[in-house]
Amino acid sequence: MVRERYGESGIRIVFGDIIDEITHEAVRRFFLHLTSLNIPGIVDIVPSFRTCLVHFDSDRVRYEQLCQLIDTTEADRKNMVLPDVQRLEIPVRYGGDYGPDMDFVCSYSGLSPEEVIEIHSAGTYRVHAIGFMPGFPYLGPVDRRLYVPRQATPVLKVPQGSVGIAQLQTGIYPFESPAGWRIIGRTMMRLFDYTKPPYSVLHFGDTVRFVRV
Repeated sequence: MVRERYGESGIRIVFGDIIDEITHEAVRRFFLHLTSLNIPGIVDIVPSFRTCLVHFDSDRVRYEQLCQLIDTTEADRKNMVLPDVQRLEIPVRYGGDYGPDMDFVCSYSGLSPEEVIEIHSAGTYRVHAIGFMPGFPYLGPVDRRLYVPRQATPVLKVPQGSVGIAQLQTGIYPFESPAGWRIIGRTMMRLFDYTKPPYSVLHFGDTVRFVRV
């Protein structure tokens, strides 16, 4: 674990050099434990692939104080029992009008549409981060046979529920928005609803499987 100062009011904790389950568990353990302490002065804790970013109010707590607290809670973090995660299945319509980039993915990978669908829907994906927009899940890892680059120029608009892949990640656009990933399908499941707490269907640490419909 490496601790770094992040601007005037942030601490960035790095838990590993690669994205894997061991690193993910360390990030999740730190995030859940620090969140449970309800430390005055901490504004937000943002978990990601290999890191946690702790935002704090420097008028209420000092950087040195938080660093000391983080160091003294290491044993408690290691001994805590992690809660179960959600395991969700998300229905997807692949290809055609729902997946306008399917032809590119097939051309780049050398796979047929059926092979792309079979490989993508066979995986179990971890939610490594939520970001870009409310409720957008960064899911992975994707089978290396489906590796494709991002769009050279992002498209201006994709429909709500679009399912995309880029490099070794897959994700779902919760709203109509610009997109830089290759869209291969679409789900009709609503992933984010600001009127219904906790708003986002998916959360850091959950697992996802895509089901062809």
